[in-house]
Amino acid sequence: MLDHIHWLAVLTAALGTLSSMAFYLLCIWSAAGFLRESKSKAAGGGARPTQAQANPPVSILKPLKGTDPGMYESLRSHCVQDYPEYEIIFGVSDPNDPAVTLVSRLQVEFPQRTIRLVVCEKDLGANTKVSNLAQMLPQARYEYLIVNDSDIRVEPDYLRKVVPLLTDPAVGMVTCLYRAVAGPTLGSRLESLGISTDFIAGVLAARQLEGIHFGLGSTLAFRRRDLQVIGGFEALADYLADDYELGSRIAARGLKVVLSDSIVETFLPAYGLGTFLDHQLRWARTIRDSRRWGYLGLGLTFGLPWAMLTVILAQETSWAWMLLGAAVVVRSAMALTVGRSVLRDRQVLQFLWLIPLRDVIALLVWLASFAGHTISWRDEAFILRSGKLVRIDS
Repeated sequence: MLDHIHWLAVLTAALGTLSSMAFYLLCIWSAAGFLRESKSKAAGGGARPTQAQANPPVSILKPLKGTDPGMYESLRSHCVQDYPEYEIIFGVSDPNDPAVTLVSRLQVEFPQRTIRLVVCEKDLGANTKVSNLAQMLPQARYEYLIVNDSDIRVEPDYLRKVVPLLTDPAVGMVTCLYRAVAGPTLGSRLESLGISTDFIAGVLAARQLEGIHFGLGSTLAFRRRDLQVIGGFEALADYLADDYELGSRIAARGLKVVLSDSIVETFLPAYGLGTFLDHQLRWARTIRDSRRWGYLGLGLTFGLPWAMLTVILAQETSWAWMLLGAAVVVRSAMALTVGRSVLRDRQVLQFLWLIPLRDVIALLVWLASFAGHTISWRDEAFILRSGKLVRIDS
């Protein structure tokens, strides 16, 4: 009886490894498809709209709280866009927020650019960022809107690559892939590696299989009228995954969510391991509440931990070692295809040796995410209930 249980465990671990390898191959295929489409666009494929149609004026909304690594240069990158007409609206909850000083510097450096600061005094929900967006929106002059996080840095052609996609009436949202620039700590490097070699790979796989029905906080570009139809920012003010909810609700109206071929950057703080694990757990529980069945299926994508378990359970037999070797090769190929070829992340090769550690931690975080509903976010404790934030009274 014990022998049967043992070999059932070996078989389960081996099948977990094989399913993960199939997922890795799907991600490689999806990444290759994205690259082909990007090259086709760059070559000028498809009909071109007129200049006025392709480059409508746009309002960029950027809620701020505190400062992030390299934040001034990230904000500045939005002020040097090669684009005919746009404005930037910043929002803070506290007029003494240190980010206000950075906005003042931008206004001095770019007097020709329309840059406004809104102090958002109302508390419209548990998600302060979305509460601020709701109060910033009335100051926006244009129909086309872009929201992105405060630590996002963009190339000068960012608006030219993003906004024209919204001129297609079938498109309701444009979002962007992103790469993370790590700080000098292990936690920061592990998070950067996870974004570039795992999370974005999953986004590309979802796009290939069923299309994208969510947004990424790196870029949310949409029309004001579509936002109003789904209830405005106010309808999202208690959700943690506001980017996911916004994209999901726009997609539910029968509109497409599409990826631009503009790749943006986010700059990670120098996380300690504790902060890194808290961040990963918050992220995991957010995804768990947003996509329950898809999140459950993630258990079949942890190829290296499954393969290592197979080696242990099979008592280091040669076929188990071969399976582990194959998993390492395919996992590395996925990491390099997505991280280097798609995201052009220069750090991937440097940190590639950390992938086994990162994947084991990711599996442990995935398991821990089912054990509770409490998260820590911006120095506050919350309970997640069906994706909504409920503050825990201190």
